[in-house]
Amino acid sequence: MSTQIPTRQTGTPPSSGRPRVDLRNFIVYIGFLLIFVVLAILLRNKGFLGQQNLTNILLQTAPITVMAVGTVFVLSTGEIDLSIGSVVALSSLVAATQLRDHGLVAGIVAGLGTGILVGIINGLLVTKLRLPSFLVTLGMMGLVIGLAQRLTQLQAVPSTNVYFNGLFGSGSLAGISTLILWSGAAVGIGHYIYRHTRVGAHVLAVGDNPRAARVSGINVDRIKIGVLVASGACAAIAGMLYTGRLHGATYTLGSADLLTVIAAVVVGGTRLSGGRGTVIGALVGSLILGLLNNGLVLAGLSVSEQQIARGLIILIAVALTLREEKV
Repeated sequence: MSTQIPTRQTGTPPSSGRPRVDLRNFIVYIGFLLIFVVLAILLRNKGFLGQQNLTNILLQTAPITVMAVGTVFVLSTGEIDLSIGSVVALSSLVAATQLRDHGLVAGIVAGLGTGILVGIINGLLVTKLRLPSFLVTLGMMGLVIGLAQRLTQLQAVPSTNVYFNGLFGSGSLAGISTLILWSGAAVGIGHYIYRHTRVGAHVLAVGDNPRAARVSGINVDRIKIGVLVASGACAAIAGMLYTGRLHGATYTLGSADLLTVIAAVVVGGTRLSGGRGTVIGALVGSLILGLLNNGLVLAGLSVSEQQIARGLIILIAVALTLREEKV
């Protein structure tokens, strides 16, 4: 059977002459440069351009970037995963506990397996019971964070394994932090799959028109389960990155990451309704939020002022990048 992928008709008549360039595709990159330049000028006397500060921005955004890659795939199918923040906490605690009791391999397998298991459950509930992913993952978020709290009775679990800590956050290779290497690997692999493989094409087809995708021979349920599993795996890796960098795990890890990840992905140009996305854009969106967080702190703004400024900038970015064209 042919697996030709149908595309949704937009009603826009064919154009003649040169193809029209949609500037919205480049706004996120222009915005990143503008924000960087403005912060560099305003905070030049506060160490913003210092090597250590710029490196810290990359290190702090690494777990967000890893989760953002998985979220691009989920949103591109027209689904959403609200459980990623709680998966970060549970995976980090499971990994740290198994690391302490059974060693390096058990810790890594258990941590990653936790995220994959949550993703499988989410995927099966969404596809087999036909439940909205918003409600499924919202319920899973509460369930998983409850398990994380009960697992260690609200106590932190230290990570003293030097190999684990080095691999997931504290180490470096050729002078490059393993945090940066993990985020770079996630972006590279995610971008390749999304743009250059049949899986990526099927993800976009499902998000664009699930019914047409199913008629064309695409296994829609398998794609949706797959992207939710990938999201859970990315959240688990992010949890282990936090554990390795902080040398310990606690149930509060990832508690504020959900909105940050979704904002990074949406600001980067991925459409919430599915059918369009970009892994590179998600990386840039993550860096934009990292720059903003760092710049607002260096500027001396209060927590409430930081929230207001961050919210306004995200609203402006979303309006510029995701506003639908008139047809």
